[in-house]
Amino acid sequence: MGSELLPQWASKPCIMGIDEAGRGPVLGPMVYGCLYCAVSYQKTLSSLNFADSKTLKEEKREELFESLKADESIGWAVDIIDSRELSAKMLKKNKINLNEISHDSAMGLVRRALNMGVLLTEVYVDTVGDPEKYRIKLAERFPSIKFVVAKKADSLYPVVSGASIVAKVTRDRALRDWVLDESAENMHRNFGSGYPGDPETKDWLEHHKHSVFGFPSLVRFSWGTCKPYFKDIVQVAWESDEMDENGSTSRTGKRQLKLSSVGFTGIKRKSEEIESSAKGRCKFFQARKLEQLSQF
Repeated sequence: MGSELLPQWASKPCIMGIDEAGRGPVLGPMVYGCLYCAVSYQKTLSSLNFADSKTLKEEKREELFESLKADESIGWAVDIIDSRELSAKMLKKNKINLNEISHDSAMGLVRRALNMGVLLTEVYVDTVGDPEKYRIKLAERFPSIKFVVAKKADSLYPVVSGASIVAKVTRDRALRDWVLDESAENMHRNFGSGYPGDPETKDWLEHHKHSVFGFPSLVRFSWGTCKPYFKDIVQVAWESDEMDENGSTSRTGKRQLKLSSVGFTGIKRKSEEIESSAKGRCKFFQARKLEQLSQF
């Protein structure tokens, strides 16, 4: 999502700003956004009244986002990392922490612009972690670009302020338009801000936890906020058959896993639709020849 055509000014020296939205919430995606323009456009950019998105009302953010999208002298892009991807990376065997995920996303935006043909010479980034270590990491990856990494960069540099608006509006819209994959009864969208301390968010998590399947896919179940809700969850053990080199199933390496320890959720996937009606059963149960019993 973002600018698709390469404008003529992109072949001249350009600057870019990068910022994120949604790093702290327990619900929804984290979004990284960037804004770029020709170095010669910096003075005009400063006059567009961009500011740290957190200091602006929603209506003003929406207005500024639409204006920058219509400005042919500005390019922009976003990387939307949904809650399932965040949790999967943070809980996998070789864990990827949130800082690494953030760094990878920012570098991905830089790489995307370079691959489009944008002549980036300066990039300003709102820091994640130690600013100097982050700057060195970026400079080693992209040695031809000058990087400025700073705390509160979204309030210091207009190009980062613009990126902040891109990221925040994109996340707000993603949450507003989110379609819950799960089909359980009594599910609703009154989840508040999505931040762990929000009483409305806490009530929503309590109401939407499942004793077997955990939380809906909107929830970042790897967050520490979710752990207290797992105390009453059903402890389900299942066999995980490891595949041998030939791709056949090996019965020698069985291990027991608790679904609650990995935040298992009922996610519908295109390749494996979960049918809650009598029309069919989940492939998980079909493959194991499990049937519902009315008598024991």
